[in-house]
Parts: sequence; structure tokens; C-alpha cells
Amino acid sequence: MQSVMSHSDALMRGQAIAGAGWRFVALHGGRRMVRTVSQVARSDFTVPRFATAALMIAMVGGASLYGAVLGGRMPAVIEAVAASTGFAVERVEVAGNAETSEIDVLGAIGLNGYTPLLGFDARAARERIAALPWVKSVAVRKTYPATIEVRIVERRPFAIWQRGDQLDIVDRFGKPIIPYPGAGYTNLPLVVGEGAAARASDFIARIAAYPDIASHVVGHVRVADRRWDLRLDNGVTIHLPEQGEIDALAEVARLNREQGLLARDIVAIDMRLPDRIAIRLAHEAAEARQAALKEQLTKLQRERRT
Repeated sequence: MQSVMSHSDALMRGQAIAGAGWRFVALHGGRRMVRTVSQVARSDFTVPRFATAALMIAMVGGASLYGAVLGGRMPAVIEAVAASTGFAVERVEVAGNAETSEIDVLGAIGLNGYTPLLGFDARAARERIAALPWVKSVAVRKTYPATIEVRIVERRPFAIWQRGDQLDIVDRFGKPIIPYPGAGYTNLPLVVGEGAAARASDFIARIAAYPDIASHVVGHVRVADRRWDLRLDNGVTIHLPEQGEIDALAEVARLNREQGLLARDIVAIDMRLPDRIAIRLAHEAAEARQAALKEQLTKLQRERRT
């Protein structure tokens, strides 16, 4: 006898059912659902244990989630879940910082003790860290399960820039980094005056060709943003011209090498005149020179009388 297969049995077995102009095949992935529907239809379906409790929990959880979204508490919910599941940030690795303190970096990152790594905004943190004074560039990366890596490239201090009473640490492009803290950075050159910071890098590099002078410079003074004065550690000031300043410095270096110019009792060497060098003696040296000239004049007058 040929057996008769019901529609539901055919669906459960994944076989085709042909009818009046239509054809339906129950795929393997849908067989369980079809079987459940068939069982319910035949009234032989048994409700699993704890189904009511599971349904209530799902309803309460859904309502709570909906309320959290509407009330703007979703970030807090995510943080709590992340912390309880072990995805909260536990470690921050900072590299490349010499002048930037790790405390400042952590403050810019903005961790609160249970910040989830999954929801951590690395781009926003990078922007905040990049705003710190010494930071030239920064990379922020999340490393799962619980680490943030920060790699910093810092700006390099080049000089101390003085404008009136204002002192700043500047980079080689003349851009201020921080106010001078009043201590440290003793190896940096001092540049003074408006425009000095922006032009100091090139000028200092050029006078380095004359180490006998450059090694004694304690101040590079920009005058009216047109020319430079050099103040030496022995109190001598070299006034350089607006044009040909390096040629003028080469001449001072020659005179110092041949005649020991900078070792003399002088206070200034004026190289601004194109056809001569003006040297101003120290007060005591000037008095001594005046006395010597007076003595020579008196001696000459006596010789003429005789």
C-alpha cells in the first residue's frame, strides 16, 4: 500500500509539495520552525520548562534597554557591561614623551576607571593629546582586550625667546612651546627682540662657522627686526650691519685671531660702517687712553720749545 505523506511531514523532511500551480520546499534551516508549528497545530506541543520566566526576563530586559536609550543612559550601560565582562581599559602605554608628563596624557585621554575599550574614541583622544604644548604628533591605538597605546613625537626646544619681560621656549621655527619656567634649558641660546625667534635658526647656524666667537655668545639681539647684535660673555657687544653680517663677523674673527681683539679692554665693536671699524673702550681703558694721549701731547710740546 502506498503511504500518504501529509503536508507537515513533507515540510519537516524538506521535500517538495506540489499543488495547484505552486511548489514549496522547506529548506534545512527552516525545518525546526516548521516542525514546531506542526506540533502546535496538532496540539501535541509541550511548553518547555521556565519558558514563562524566560519570556518575562526578555520583556523586562527589552523595556530596560528601551528606557536606557530614551533616557540617554546607554553609554553608562555599555560601560557597566564592559567592565563586568573584562573589556574595561586596564592599561595605558605611553612612549616618545620626554617633556610631556604621563599625567597630562592620561588626563587628555579621559579615563574614568571603567571606560570600555570597545566604546573608547581613539580619534577624539588623539585630538586632545595633540593639543598638549610639547606634542608635535601622536598616534593612539586600541589593543584588545584592555590596553591603549599612545605614541608621541614631541617638538624640540631650540631657543629662549625674550620680548620685554616675556620669556618663552620656542622651536626652531620660532613658534612658542611653553613660557620659560625659570630653571633648566641652560643649553639653549637666548634670542632677544621682535622677529628674533623666527630668524634665529638660520642666523645661529651661520655664525657657528666662527666658533671662537659663537662659543662666547650669550645673547643674539634682533634690532628693529633689521639686523643683529651679538653680546659676548666678556661683556663685549658686536654690532653687525644689516647687509653682509657674516662678512663683518669674519673680519672680527680675523682681527681677534691676529691681534687678540676680544681680549682687550673694550665694550663694543661697531661693524656697521662700510669703510671702518669703530671700537669703544671700557671706561677705565678710555681714561687711561686719554691720559696717555695727554702725556704724549705734553711731551711733544716740550720738544718743540727746545
